[in-house]
Amino acid sequence: MDRFVSTFTNKIDAKGRVSIPAPFRGVLERDGYAGGIYCYPSIDAPALDAGGERLAKKIDGLLSGLPDYSDERDELSVALYGDVQVLGIDGDGRIVLPESLRRHAGLQDLVTFVGLGDKFQMWAPQAFEERRARAREKAQEHRKLFGAGSGHRSSGGDEGARE
Repeated sequence: MDRFVSTFTNKIDAKGRVSIPAPFRGVLERDGYAGGIYCYPSIDAPALDAGGERLAKKIDGLLSGLPDYSDERDELSVALYGDVQVLGIDGDGRIVLPESLRRHAGLQDLVTFVGLGDKFQMWAPQAFEERRARAREKAQEHRKLFGAGSGHRSSGGDEGARE
């Protein structure tokens, strides 16, 4: 599988180290990371965004869609690349989370890793539970939109028989 999926919670040790979940390390290895991950404070959440080369390419693509030297491109570059830290992964699959990143995400002794496809996030467990509850609530409110335009028809009724 080449996507970051699922949710894991791991302990931060006294030196600020935390193990990246093994399934996430597998995705990073297939992604061609060079022994580290890109990690930066999420723009819109008390969390950290992280990933490998695929995440970096996604950011590059986002930036390439904006005009060179535009304020929007400069601001997004600073917000994303300006705050990126490349965190090395040791032989035991651990990273050291710098204090500035831990402070942004409110991380103390536990980290919840959340797979988001092309990237993953790191959250304080309670903050993530609140985020997950909001996401599920919104998904339920908008569930009718998920099937719209997908080509699926309900099995009850004869809407396809009309001319």
